[in-house]
Amino acid sequence: MAGQQLKSVAGLLLVLNFCMYVIVLGIGGWAMNRAIDHGFIIGADFNLPAHFSPIYFPMGNAATGFFVTFALIAGVVGVASAISGLNHLRSWTHDSVPSAAAAATIAWTLTLLAMGFAWKEIELEIRNARLRTMEAFLIILSVTQLLYIAAIHGSVSAIHGPVSR
Repeated sequence: MAGQQLKSVAGLLLVLNFCMYVIVLGIGGWAMNRAIDHGFIIGADFNLPAHFSPIYFPMGNAATGFFVTFALIAGVVGVASAISGLNHLRSWTHDSVPSAAAAATIAWTLTLLAMGFAWKEIELEIRNARLRTMEAFLIILSVTQLLYIAAIHGSVSAIHGPVSR
C-alpha cells in the first residue's frame, strides 16, 4: 500500500517538475535569444570595454548571464531526468531506481547551482519580471526535485523491503 502511495507522490512530483523545467527552458531561451539579438555588436574598429564579460545580457544585472546559462543547463538535464523518471514509474522495480535516482540527483545539483546564481541575482536587484519568474521556479524546483528523489528512494524499501546482498 505504501509503495502505491509513494508511486502516486513520485508521479505527481515528476509531472510538476517536468512542467516547471519546461517553463524554465522557455524563459531561459527567451533571455538567451534576447541577449544574442541585443548584446554587444563588435565591429572592426570597436574596442572592448575594460570590464567586458563574454556572458553579457542586456537585461538584468551582472549575475544574469551566469544565471540564465546554468538555468538552461539545469532545465535540459531536468527534462531528461523526467524522461528517465517516467521509465521508472512505468516499471516501478528495484532495477529502474538507480538510473532514475542518478538522473534526478544530477538535475537537482545543477538546479542548486542555478539557484545559487538566482540568489545572487536577487541580491543585485536589477532584473525584469521574466527573470524573477525564472528565479522563483528554480528555487521551488530545488525543493520539489529533492522531494522527488526522496520519494523514489523511499519507494524501494516500501515496495520490496530492505535490499540485502
